[in-house]
Amino acid sequence: MRLASPLTVTWDDAGGWIETLRRHGFRTAFWPLPDDADAATVRAYRDAAAAADVVIAEVGAWHANPISPDDEIRKAGIARCQAQLALADEAGARCCVTTAGSRGDAWDAPHPDNLTPDTFDLVVDTVREIIDGAAPRRTFYTVEPMPWSFPDSPDSYLELVRAVDRKQFGVHLDPTNMISSPRRYFDNAGFLRECFAKLGPHIRSVHAKDIRLTDELTVHLEEVRPGLGTLDFAVLLTEMEKLDPDTPILVEHLDTEAEYEAAVAHVRGVAESLGLRT
Repeated sequence: MRLASPLTVTWDDAGGWIETLRRHGFRTAFWPLPDDADAATVRAYRDAAAAADVVIAEVGAWHANPISPDDEIRKAGIARCQAQLALADEAGARCCVTTAGSRGDAWDAPHPDNLTPDTFDLVVDTVREIIDGAAPRRTFYTVEPMPWSFPDSPDSYLELVRAVDRKQFGVHLDPTNMISSPRRYFDNAGFLRECFAKLGPHIRSVHAKDIRLTDELTVHLEEVRPGLGTLDFAVLLTEMEKLDPDTPILVEHLDTEAEYEAAVAHVRGVAESLGLRT
C-alpha cells in the first residue's frame, strides 16, 4: 500500500511537486494539476511521477451529476466524467473517481429516488456510456460509495461491477461512507473485512477517514480525523496489505496541514505497529 494526503503547499513545476512528496515520505499522490492543464504539462507531471516511483492515485470528476433528472445537467455531467476519465488515462492514474450522482438538484445529495431499482439501472447505463465514450486503455472509472446513493454497500458495489460489465470499471473503496448505521459502526472491523473479501480484486484506491457516533438522537455519525474515531485501522491496513502493493490509501477532508500531519502519523503508526510499509 502507498499512503498520501493532499498537499497544502505549492510548487513551481513537476520537480518541485516530486520534492514535496519526498519530504512527506509519500510514494503516491492525488493528481495535482487543474483540469485545464495543457497536454505538455500533463505529460511532464506523469513522466516525473513515473521516474520517481510515485503512483498517481486518482483523478477526480467531482461536481458532475451524470444521473440528474435535468437532461442538460445530465449531459454535462457525462461529458465531464468522460473528459476526466480521459485525463486519468493520459496521466497514468490508477483511477478516475466521482460519485454516481443524484436524482436531486445537487450532484451528491440525498434523494428519495437515489436507491431505487430504476436508478440502479440508470447508473449502470451511465457508467457504461462514460467508459465507452472515453475508451480508457490503462486507467479505471470508479464510483465512490455513498450512504444515500449507489453503491451503498459491498454487495451493491459488487452487483454494480457485474452489471456494468466493463473491463475498465473498478472499485474506489471509501468504507467510512458506507458506515451508515450503529450496527456497521460497532462492528466496523467485520464490515471492513467484508468489503475487502467481496471487492478486493477490483479495488483501485482507498480513502482513509475515521468515524464517530454521538449520543444525540436519533443517529448522528460524523466523519473525523483518523485517530479520533473508532474505525479499526489495524484491520483496514491488514486487509490492504493483501492487495496490489501499489494500491493507494489517501487521507482527505481535513482543513489544515497540522491535521493532515496528525492523520498521516496515525495511519503510519498503526502500519508500523503491524510491520507494514506505507
